[in-house]
Formats: sequence, structure tokens, C-alpha cells
Amino acid sequence: MKIISYNVNGIRSALSKGLLNFMQGSEGDVFCFQETKAMQNQVEPFLFETIGFTHHHWFSAEKKGYSGVAIYSKAKPDNIVYGFGNPEWDNEGRMVRADFGDISVISVYMPSGSSGEDRQAYKMHWLSFFNDFISELKKTRPNLVICGDYNICHKAIDIHDPVGNKNSSGFLPDEREWMQQFIDSGFTDSFRSLYPGPHNYSWWSYRANARANNKGWRIDYCMVANPIANRIEDAGILPLAMHSDHCPVWVKLKA
Repeated sequence: MKIISYNVNGIRSALSKGLLNFMQGSEGDVFCFQETKAMQNQVEPFLFETIGFTHHHWFSAEKKGYSGVAIYSKAKPDNIVYGFGNPEWDNEGRMVRADFGDISVISVYMPSGSSGEDRQAYKMHWLSFFNDFISELKKTRPNLVICGDYNICHKAIDIHDPVGNKNSSGFLPDEREWMQQFIDSGFTDSFRSLYPGPHNYSWWSYRANARANNKGWRIDYCMVANPIANRIEDAGILPLAMHSDHCPVWVKLKA
């Protein structure tokens, strides 16, 4: 199973930039999208069905044009769970889960705190809730693959300028501590477990020609629960896919 995670920063915009062609050539089995910025009825399903992604499950934000996640797959999931089942956290459309046999794939879009102190406080509160939610979920669905935009750079190697960004949301000490704790609770960063080298990023600002100069941040992850970490066959980042200010990240699991 090859799972590809992609913050498309507006799925309709990404479609206009060739997203379908990318998906068709990707050899992906499951796509986890974040920041769809649309309702499901605003995107024609046959566009994806013609390239083999016949199953699609969306969880959109209540606010139009904001946030939203989706999972597209070639195989039919055994079960779909939309959101957390908690109205306090579900109005922003940040999680959908698809179960394929013993594996559960989650598409998650974690909040950004870059717009101000209130959103940073919300982000930290959300992260605490998410940690508890996953801890409970692992009791019944231990084989989790949590893909998405985490909006956190884990280590200095994951950001082009760790010194200059030491006070930036997404690289704050408490965020990085949360990420380390989350990994220590039983997850493997699939990409970093195989590729420890520098200069691998998944998001670039639209400003200052950042992408062309590879001045980026690695904030998109495919986290694999440790009980199935031995099934990681390969993982990667695809910076040449340019349908968004993010690029896709992926993990391939052995059967």
C-alpha cells in the first residue's frame, strides 16, 4: 500500500494545475488530502473515478473555503470515521479516517498558530486533545498511519533557518517537544527513519523565491505506528510536484 499525503491548499486550485495527472502517474493507492478548502459537492467525483480513485470521503470545515480533509482510495475502505465525534473540534474539518483491514489511515490537518496568539493557544490546546484522542484510539486500532500537515518542524534539520525561525510558530520549543513526545508515544517518522540527510522540505513560502532557493520547512509527515513500522518499505518527498505551496509526502508499506 502506497499512501500519499498532500496539503493541496485548495483542491480546486490544485486540479487546475494538473493534480489528476500527478495522481494518475503516482502509483499511489491512497491519497490523504489536507486544506481542501471546498465542500465535496463542489468537485466532480468522476474526475477521480476515471483514474481509478473510485472511493472518496471528505470532512469539510463549516466555514466555506477553509481547512478540510479528504481520503481518496482505489480500494473500498472497510470503515470510515469522520472527525473526532466532538463538536468542539470538528467544526474546522481536520480529520478523517479510513480502515483497510488491520490498518487505519488518517488524514489530519493540524492547526497553524502563525496568525496570532489566540490561534497559537488554540493550536496547543488542539495538540493536547489530539494526543489524548490517538492514545485512546490505539487501544482498538493500533496499526495507525497518520498522514498530513502537522504544521510543526520537528528538528533543526527540518527547517532551512533554525536560528532565524526560533520564535516562529511551527518551530517553537513547546511545539517541537510535543512532536517528540508524540513520536515517543509509539510512532515512526517514516521519511526520517530512512533518510537522515538535510535540505528535505515539504512547504515553502510564496515569498522571496523560497521554493526555487529551497528555503523550506518539513511540516508534512506520514507517521507510522510502531507495531507496523517494520512494514515500511520506502518513503519520500516529492518537491517537483507543484500544485500547492506544499508538496506530497508518501510512505509505502509491505503487505
